[in-house]
Amino acid sequence: MTTVEICVSDVPTALVAEAAGADRLELCADLGQGGTTPSLGAVEIALRSLRTAGVRIMVRPRGGDFRVGELEEQVMLADIAAIRALPNPHGLALGVVVGAVTDGAELDLAVLRRLIEAAGPLPVTVHKAFDEVPDQFTALEQIIELGADAVLTSGAARTALDGAARLAALRQRAGDRLRVIAAGGIRSHNVRLVLAQTGAQEVHLRAPVLRDGREATDAAEVRRVVDAARAA
Repeated sequence: MTTVEICVSDVPTALVAEAAGADRLELCADLGQGGTTPSLGAVEIALRSLRTAGVRIMVRPRGGDFRVGELEEQVMLADIAAIRALPNPHGLALGVVVGAVTDGAELDLAVLRRLIEAAGPLPVTVHKAFDEVPDQFTALEQIIELGADAVLTSGAARTALDGAARLAALRQRAGDRLRVIAAGGIRSHNVRLVLAQTGAQEVHLRAPVLRDGREATDAAEVRRVVDAARAA
């Protein structure tokens, strides 16, 4: 069965996505910057309020590039420790999302190793920083070796459909060693095509809609995506 992960920016949008059938949520702040670490209060209330959806927490101290300085790493490590310490009263499948690259556009293995070790039992997704690395097949093996649980990628293309061939190849290389989550421009009208062309078993997307001048989650679009993915 296909897993549908919806990127959300706060607790209300998380609850909307869960009610609409999302299997998993990626909780972030500042989606205009590509997503940064949400407040610990938001994470705590999300864990208290949600009932069924898995939750992945973005751990990224700022927008911009994916280079991680020493102090930024310390912040990320502290955030991971704080997330691990929060109560999870409903036993939701909780994990974190991280990424780091070097000035030479390779994975920053030293930083990633420390972040993954800090996560301990929490599963770790490596986010689309992965798409900045030219040799994605080597990077895939490195992520597997580090012990990450999943990688989020469009196959280094603008959208998942544009990168479908690469996504299919990455998924084949990963086998059952790592989950490859397809992302980038996925919507209800094309999710079945993405699944068919990539062989992906997990998709990631936002379902934004403007309400009262602010971005919310479009419950109807989430339902359409979930229904289309199930039908595929």
